[in-house]
Order: sequence, then C-alpha cells, then structure tokens
Amino acid sequence: HEEARKISDWPHIDERFIEGRRRHILEEYAAIGELNTKGAQILVVGAGFIGVEWATELQHFFPKLSLTIIDFLPQCLGPLPAKAAAYCSKYMDKKGIKQYYNTKYDPDNAEFWKKIGLPQGKPEKEYVCIGVKASNYFMPKEVLSEKGPGGGGWILMDMTLAVKTREGKVWGADEQGYGRIYAVGDCNYGCVEGPGKPDDWPIPPIPKISYPGEEEAIIAIRNIEKVDKIIFRGVKTSHLGYPLEPAKMHWPWGAGMFATSLGPDDACFVAGANWVKNSGLMCVWGSPCAVQKEIIEASKVDECAFGIVGRLIWHFVHHTPVHLFGGGPRWGY
Repeated sequence: HEEARKISDWPHIDERFIEGRRRHILEEYAAIGELNTKGAQILVVGAGFIGVEWATELQHFFPKLSLTIIDFLPQCLGPLPAKAAAYCSKYMDKKGIKQYYNTKYDPDNAEFWKKIGLPQGKPEKEYVCIGVKASNYFMPKEVLSEKGPGGGGWILMDMTLAVKTREGKVWGADEQGYGRIYAVGDCNYGCVEGPGKPDDWPIPPIPKISYPGEEEAIIAIRNIEKVDKIIFRGVKTSHLGYPLEPAKMHWPWGAGMFATSLGPDDACFVAGANWVKNSGLMCVWGSPCAVQKEIIEASKVDECAFGIVGRLIWHFVHHTPVHLFGGGPRWGY
C-alpha cells in the first residue's frame, strides 16, 4: 500500500509488484556480499523460527560473516518444544553463531552491546526479526484491532471468518445478516476473543503461517457457496439433511506443524503443537528433514501451478472428507 511505503525502510522499492520484490532481493544480496567480503559483524534480533532460519542461511551462503543472534526468551524457537530448541541451538553453536538469550534488545545502552560481545557498539548490519506487522491500510479503522502483534491493525473476524467491527457487528452484511466479506490468512486478527485468558477463547491465537491461511480460505469459500445457496437458490439443508448454515472456524491442527530450516542441508520438524506453550513433538530432524522440506516446497509449487502431482498430494489436506479429531466438522466442509 502507498501508506506503507511512507514508513518503509526501503521506500524506493514498490513491493506490491513482483519486480519490486525481485529488486529488493538483488539489492540485499549484493549488500550482504560486500559485508561478507569484509567479514562484517551481523546481529539478528529475535530467535523465533524466522530469525533462526535467517541466521543459519546467512552462515551457510556467506560464511565469512560474524553472526550473533539474541532473544528475550530463555531459548530459541519461542514456545516450541525444548528438544527442538536444543537441536537448533546446538546447530548454531557448531556453526559459530553466537547466541544470547534472556536478553532484551536495547540498542541505546552501551552495556547491552558489551553483554552480547560487541563492545564497540552497533554492528555493520542488524536484522530485526521480532513478530509481524499489519499492513491493512486499505480497510477502515472500525474493523481493525486495537491490539495484537506489532501493535494491532489486524482485520477482525467472527467465527465464520466474516469481517466484523470493533463492536462485534458483521461488516458488509447482506439484508439477511450473512457476511459477504471475509478475512483469511495473515491479514486477519488470528483469533476470536472471549472471556478469560487467550487459551480459553473460542479461537486462541493462530500462528501466521501458511497452513492456517489455506484452511481459512477453504472455509470462507465454502461459506460463500452456502450463503449463495441459501439466498439465491432457496436451499435450506445439506445433502445429508442438516440445516445449511455458514461453517465456523476452529484452531486448525496443521497450525501446530513447524519446519525450521537450518541452512539448506539441515532442519527440524515439529508436529502436534497447539496454543499451549512448549507443546508438540520434534519428529523429524537432520538431513531427512531437509529433504522433507524440499518435497513440501516442490509439491506446493506444483499444486499452485495446477500440476497433477501437487494436487494429488495436497488436495485432501484441506478437503478432508471426514474429521476424526480436531475442531473441524465431522463430515468436512
């Protein structure tokens, strides 16, 4: 959005277009290459999976860089299982990436730089990989959250993923009250608030990763089809005789799967995580996990290109005909 460019660190690049993103990548690659030639010091702030992946990619492709990564939490990978955090930390140790945890980013404090082994002060380059920031400038403020990751600004949605206002009313509803505008993926608030703590909400906070976005898109599309049947075709029941009504979103089980790259030749995969801190199990690691990530990437790209192999692999991931566990409907969407 034009408003986002005004506060961007690279306002000369318009990343709304593929060409702008390509230019940004090329500029950054050239700049890192120069830093690598000098053996420059690099600081990565934030040791979540984005920070860890970035630090390990830099180390692999630009081995002359002196890398340091810090995080406010006591371990890397935030709320993921301790075993996965330990595996990634051991990998970074082996590759010479200096790590400092329980450390708050405080760039104006000289003691902070001494604590992380940079007594001379700021390094040549810093990458801040803390959280995410909303870019929903195209939506009115009445439908944007006042809090949340990055200070808020996320599109509010109800249980059917229809956009709602801060007062809880469906925004853009038709004459019968059905939502006609849906928010899916990174743009939405990622949860539906309720009484009590976030763990007790109707939808606890969902990680902003690809699987939940795809699952939300399927549910929103199904709801559009259902509303179309109800309003324009007079269909009131499903094929099985159940009342036809918009489906409700749930915390998707696939939101608990995280594949963290450690350079191109190593990785770790966590499955079974949920909104509870340190839940999940590290079930694949090392070179087999790197191969797993290559298969995921290649098959997903093939699916997006409407390839038969990719579609055969991924279709039933979001079109599961029967749900035996989790929060989805028993007979699918």
